[in-house]
Amino acid sequence: MQLFSGVALGAVFVMLALGLSIIFGMLGIVNFAHGNFFMIGAYAGVFVLERTGSFWLALLLGPLLVGALGLVVERLLIRPLAGRAPDDALLLTFGLGYVLVEGVRILFGSDGLPVATPEALSGVADLGIGLFPVYRLFVIGVVALLLLLLWWALERTRLGLIVRAGARDPEILRVLGVDIQRLWLWVFGLGIALAALGGVLAAPMRSVNPEMGSAVLSEAFAVTVIGGMGSLLGSVAAGLLVGIVVSLTALVAPEMANIAVFAFMALVLLARPHGLFGKPGLGT
Repeated sequence: MQLFSGVALGAVFVMLALGLSIIFGMLGIVNFAHGNFFMIGAYAGVFVLERTGSFWLALLLGPLLVGALGLVVERLLIRPLAGRAPDDALLLTFGLGYVLVEGVRILFGSDGLPVATPEALSGVADLGIGLFPVYRLFVIGVVALLLLLLWWALERTRLGLIVRAGARDPEILRVLGVDIQRLWLWVFGLGIALAALGGVLAAPMRSVNPEMGSAVLSEAFAVTVIGGMGSLLGSVAAGLLVGIVVSLTALVAPEMANIAVFAFMALVLLARPHGLFGKPGLGT
């Protein structure tokens, strides 16, 4: 059953790493505030849940609200840095993360907020090899469905073609008359919304607190590096692998769980310096 627990944990990592990879692959930005948007997503879900009593509305509106915040951040903070050194955007998002954490502390306080598992998803399911929480199966199912939708959008639609082309050569898109800045805006918003969705899904599995984003950011970056920077397929594979590694290590030696992630990353990079599915330069 630890394997299934690892897959459920990996599904949350996949949400975070997908957002990081989409933003890096398209904009070339290493978003150090990504974990904090994960945290904001959890709080947005709690906010909607407390006012509507509906977990399903929280699951829908939480990512949309935080995605809208991502659009504002890209337009007002990220876009003015276009064409400047990559370190500028990195430092900006690093500072933005602190601003988001302190803003949440002011609005919600520093104490953790427990989130109950939705009644419809409580209990356990018999998988034939043991009992497993229904909610974690739900998380796995939601992430799997979202991955299918993203694959279809990127591989089977004109917009997906434009996004993939823009990740490789944005100048070609400019020549063809595509509004690349508008495309970057929506891609950044999508990446932030994916992180927020991960936060909403994770809320019933852990305490919602201002530091929860910082706690998962290092794992999210490790997943992104293991999979290959900018590789969506790599984010999925690495997220699931890292979740399984953490879960199995926690079973044998809980104090080594976090170290195991970075040991696994080191082994992968020794064998494949660009990650499992990464290539030299940017790309998906």
